[in-house]
Amino acid sequence: MAVISSNLGYPRLGEHREWKHLLEHYWQHKLTDAEFHVAAKKLRLANLKKERDLGVDLIPVADNSDYDHVLDTLAAFGAVPTRFGHFDHALNLSEYYAIARGTKTAVAAEMTKWFNINYHYIVPEFDDINFKLLDNRWLRYYQEAKDALNIDGKPVILGPVSFLKLGKRHGAYLDDAAVAELLPQLLPLYQQVFQELAAAGAQWIQLDEPTLVKTTDSAELVPYRTALQRLHDAVPGLKIELQTYFDSLDLYDEIINFPVQAIGLDLIHDHGENLAHLRQSGFPTDKILAAGLIDGHNIWASDLTQKFQLVQELQQLVTSDRLWLQPANSLLHVPITTANETKADPVLLGGLAFADQKLQELAVLTQAANQGVTAVQGAFDRNQANLTALNASTHRNNAAVRAAEAALPTQTFERQAPFATRIKLQHDRLQLPLLPTTTIGSFPQSPTVRAKRAAWRKGKLADKDYQAFLKAETKRWIDLQTDLGLDVLVHGEFERTDMVEYFGQKLTGFYATQNGWVQSYGSRGVRPPVIFGDVAYTKPITVAESVYAQSLTDKPVKGMLTAPLTIINWSFVRDDISKAQVQNQIALALRQEVQNLEKAGIKIIQVDEPALREGLPLKQRHWQAYLDEAVYSFKIATTGVANDTQIHTHMCYSNFGDIIDTIKALDADVISIETSRSHGEIISAFEQTGYDQEIGLGVYDIHSPRVPTVAEIEANIQRALRVIDPRQFWINPDCGLKTRQEPETLAALKNMVAARNAIQAQLSTATH
Repeated sequence: MAVISSNLGYPRLGEHREWKHLLEHYWQHKLTDAEFHVAAKKLRLANLKKERDLGVDLIPVADNSDYDHVLDTLAAFGAVPTRFGHFDHALNLSEYYAIARGTKTAVAAEMTKWFNINYHYIVPEFDDINFKLLDNRWLRYYQEAKDALNIDGKPVILGPVSFLKLGKRHGAYLDDAAVAELLPQLLPLYQQVFQELAAAGAQWIQLDEPTLVKTTDSAELVPYRTALQRLHDAVPGLKIELQTYFDSLDLYDEIINFPVQAIGLDLIHDHGENLAHLRQSGFPTDKILAAGLIDGHNIWASDLTQKFQLVQELQQLVTSDRLWLQPANSLLHVPITTANETKADPVLLGGLAFADQKLQELAVLTQAANQGVTAVQGAFDRNQANLTALNASTHRNNAAVRAAEAALPTQTFERQAPFATRIKLQHDRLQLPLLPTTTIGSFPQSPTVRAKRAAWRKGKLADKDYQAFLKAETKRWIDLQTDLGLDVLVHGEFERTDMVEYFGQKLTGFYATQNGWVQSYGSRGVRPPVIFGDVAYTKPITVAESVYAQSLTDKPVKGMLTAPLTIINWSFVRDDISKAQVQNQIALALRQEVQNLEKAGIKIIQVDEPALREGLPLKQRHWQAYLDEAVYSFKIATTGVANDTQIHTHMCYSNFGDIIDTIKALDADVISIETSRSHGEIISAFEQTGYDQEIGLGVYDIHSPRVPTVAEIEANIQRALRVIDPRQFWINPDCGLKTRQEPETLAALKNMVAARNAIQAQLSTATH
């Protein structure tokens, strides 16, 4: 028997973002439900056919989604929050999307990061839940692939324990006791899904249990073992691939003896620990090793020679008929193909591998494993030539950047005075009211903005005309902010497609892809920049836009930058040097931009670090090094200014209790934090520890089109003021407003200012 190739999941967006446009056209009522389903099926089948044509032996099915795979799971098992209704039928599209996007009367379900990457999932709510199987979506998509393409696919389903652990009850993530209580109610439905799949002819099921990588105590394995035993007993003939990813298994020796037929191990993001376990403890002779040896979360071509050496080692540990070669995780998190990168430097292009190229790599390695390298020698030779050319290029050998890095140990990066001194000087300079209002940075990117940018990029709009349009749009929004009564304004970021991509276009060492889109949440696609060379600052990035906006008003306008770690976490980062080294290169470049903004008269500079918590390693033993590197790079970027220049930062939703000490160590003057979708629970982190700097806890959710009422916003503010001194507190939305429509944005901000004014008046009355 031969080694075979397996895939874990394929990107949803479509090569030209067909899936994104499909969703948005449906939401805009441009498509009927029937038209939506026809188009979605066409895209699903095209993806499956492509995987087959690229040589994948074991093709995943039901890895597709109409929004998010966790939302799919809760909808299938009837775990719909009761505020959206009670259902005894499979949800239709409008009912399904209501959970993710909210309605006029029901707040959208919470959304948070998928482990430590920039994908967002819908958080299940297990309050007053009566599980029932409303839709065996896995059977539908298995049968569809079989009937239309004769593909005997591998249905992909989120495992029951991870499904529960990724959700909340009474506002808190489920603890072991809650999982133990709910699992017996859920397991019969999983058994039914498995039985129906077996009856339809399915041979394998990929059961994703990614939370297994976070287990450290044998007692934590009880629910996983229980679930797998029940599923095995219910359908003994159906084979289960227990799939883990994003890190290693601390309890390897116990997990490899679970009652399953294959175990998927991540050999990329495991810090070398899974491979060490394999070497030390071996692997069961009655199971298949699904070896995740292609990076599913970065876009660099594999070194095929090194990968084949690993394959040969694995063939010494397990027999060839018990070895699958596959990505380390779903390819959902990378772009689809490099074929559309027609403007890329050929030296760079040779070093890139998007989803399709990664599947080609798997096919080459699988063929080499079965037939020897000589059968694919040409592919190996091209691969080595491409990697050698990239690493030897001037892009990766900038002498000035390396000299600046070498000087870092001789420098100290701290503000000139402590916060208590700085904030008095800043208050004197800024003269802001109690509870100052602001936004996080971006304003709606209307169809007109996007059309103008597209025309300019295609050369159909002259540069001077495009700049004139941007200035007009900036002025319009400065006027709108003034009319709304906001205290600290922003220029709106109309020139930016993305808060990271924009900086990548302005610094050396970055490549902005033409079509490197990946899903962030729902229909939201981002094009992470590719950091492929040494990063250097060549000219001001944001100064002209900030200075122009400031010239239009007497109110302070914030300079808006993205911090080093977020640029790292939301980019595809070169893998030939450490991330910390790349991060510090970016920080040195941003330091020059911060200083140039200050010289140009900008009094407030916001250096956003929204991805700090999301990139936190899954295992706590790796946290401190990561956090220390984050603080160091942030301070490189922000400490070169005078005491009366105010430094802001912004962070997205998170378990802030984990990083409160790091937040303090950043020494930003003002931090804004996204909180509304987690119902203000983040405030508890500040109840348990003192925090001296100023802070804005987002008072309404920007991920939903719903406009919050004044009363709702007032309640959120009052909740925060129980913990935070009003003299410290800022009023702002959760995040940037780029993805929202203008009418809802203005209405929500109007209500936000009204809520602030009401509470400001109450505080004024209380002090007199």
